[in-house]
Amino acid sequence: MKKVIIIGGGAAGFFTAINAKEMNPSLEISILEKGKEVLHKVRISGGGRCNVTHACFEPRELAKFYPRGEKELLGPFHQFMTGDTFEWFENNGIPLKTEKDKRVFPESNSSQSIIDCFLGKTRDLGIPVLKNHGVNAIKKQEKSWLVATKEKQFVCDAVVMAAGSSRKVWDLSKSLGHTIISPVPSLFTFNIKDDRIKDLSGISISNATIKLIDTNLEALGPLLITHWGLSGPAILKLSAFGARVLAAKNYEYQVQINWLSQPADEILDTLLNLKNKQPKKQVIVHSPFKEIPKRLWERFVLASHIHVGNNWADLSHIQIDNLTRQLTKAVYTAKGKSTFKEEFVTAGGVDLKEINFKTFESKLQNNLFFIGEILNIDAVTGGFNFQNAWTGGWLCAKGLARL
Repeated sequence: MKKVIIIGGGAAGFFTAINAKEMNPSLEISILEKGKEVLHKVRISGGGRCNVTHACFEPRELAKFYPRGEKELLGPFHQFMTGDTFEWFENNGIPLKTEKDKRVFPESNSSQSIIDCFLGKTRDLGIPVLKNHGVNAIKKQEKSWLVATKEKQFVCDAVVMAAGSSRKVWDLSKSLGHTIISPVPSLFTFNIKDDRIKDLSGISISNATIKLIDTNLEALGPLLITHWGLSGPAILKLSAFGARVLAAKNYEYQVQINWLSQPADEILDTLLNLKNKQPKKQVIVHSPFKEIPKRLWERFVLASHIHVGNNWADLSHIQIDNLTRQLTKAVYTAKGKSTFKEEFVTAGGVDLKEINFKTFESKLQNNLFFIGEILNIDAVTGGFNFQNAWTGGWLCAKGLARL
């Protein structure tokens, strides 16, 4: 009987263990978790609802959501994809639903459904889940592996590293010859102090374009003003794709925002047209853009050196040009970052060049596997990091089943 130790009591570890055992019931599999709780990220994901995956069903399109891992995941996505995730959970009693933004959740709207499913499956399959078993050492023996925790030593035929962005497990991976790409935060909001957005927390724009100045990085999507600056899907996407660039800048940088995602000349024409058609209307009260909330419009008007009492007829070409820039080319200075809720994601981990993505096995050590966030793979928010866990877990399980 072949023995497998899975290090990490998270989504990737549980999914791998369950599927490997179902593919090969003769395997003896144990999950080791360093803490008192398993599946913590599942519990908090999606505000406690668990954002299981994203409704993108074409492998090449799905891979584009991964700033690190796009090329490597393309092949695996052809083997286990979003549709397979739907089928797996529904076959295990967890029907899923797709929301307007294409995020996918359990119909129960509770992450507990996923947790109960995983815990129930491991119990039924006889897979022990050993808590408070932080791994202190991993050693390759002649034909087996020795995994040592404070509580016990395990001898096994294969080891699966599924402990997420754990520095301790990264260090263990280095001791086995693997290269670790230094970690930096990936999903975070932008800390911006600027009078134009001060005290406007909660105001959102449905479709803004944000550019990171002095780079070719930009993102399009919803934008949210917060107490500390800017957040929302567009900001989080930019933070993910710009993770290493922003770290190199020590999180002091400038962003340019087109609040309407329209060309500046079109916005200028709209403003000039309003000046001609409604010259006696007050600028601060009458905006031609329904997309811009009233309080935010007022800030743009004042920032353009337009007085509260000015009518459209009073505006000079310079003032109209200023207003056009505030709407389409406004520059904001960011200093620092804030973690996105509790769903902390890191760019960094085991070098992807050292992994065989047909099975997620190490190219350096036989029967050593890496799955999930321990790898230098990360994605934008929206269920993509979980899809990486399911895809890697499935292919790893197939590799383990052949032991």
